[in-house]
This record gives sequence, structure tokens and C-alpha cells, in this order.
Amino acid sequence: MPCTVLIVEDDPTVLAFLEEGLIDRGYEVLSARSGGEALSVLDSGLDDIDVLVADIRIGAGLDGWEIARCAREISPDFPIVYITGDSASAHELEGVANSRLLQKPFGSEQLARAIEALLP
Repeated sequence: MPCTVLIVEDDPTVLAFLEEGLIDRGYEVLSARSGGEALSVLDSGLDDIDVLVADIRIGAGLDGWEIARCAREISPDFPIVYITGDSASAHELEGVANSRLLQKPFGSEQLARAIEALLP
């Protein structure tokens, strides 16, 4: 069964790049462009999602740190990959345990490796 990734990214160009890179590698992808959209997907249940890829700064509302904490409230071991252009230094303080962080720019191969490192 293919792995399903929920990507939270507000920049349409970056989102398209992430979606294409993961789909090309055999992943199924769900997308959210805001914290509110991401929470709606998470509230519907994590049974159909295997990993969360969350941009840290996604405009108004919840940020990626908060979305990841919400996912972990639902499932304490849920795999999280953070992506950021400028917030990497806050990962140790803000990030959930056993998560990965990728500093933008990165390639789709790096993202795939980060996801694979978190999956059983």
C-alpha cells in the first residue's frame, strides 16, 4: 500500500514542487494551504495519513509547529517532517520529538529520505 503524505504549504509553487516530487516517488499526497485546512484533515483522522510534512510559516493562523503538536495529540508517534526557509534554529525548542527538519531549498530526494527515515 502506498504511503500517504499530508503536505501543509501555503506557497503554490513550492506545494506543486513537493507534490510532484513525492508522487513521482510513488507517494500519495494530500495537500493543505493553511493551518485550518490541515486541522480539518487531521480532525477527520490519521488512519489514512502516514506522515505530515509541514511548512513552519504558513501565513495567518496556526503555524507548522502548532499543526505538528495537534497531530501528536491525536497520535503520539505520528511522523513529522518540518520544512522551513528561516526557522531551522527553533527546531530544538519548538519541534516535536523524533521529527525531522529540512531547510529550504532542498530537493525531492532529500524530502523522500527524511520521510523514509521516520517510517517503520
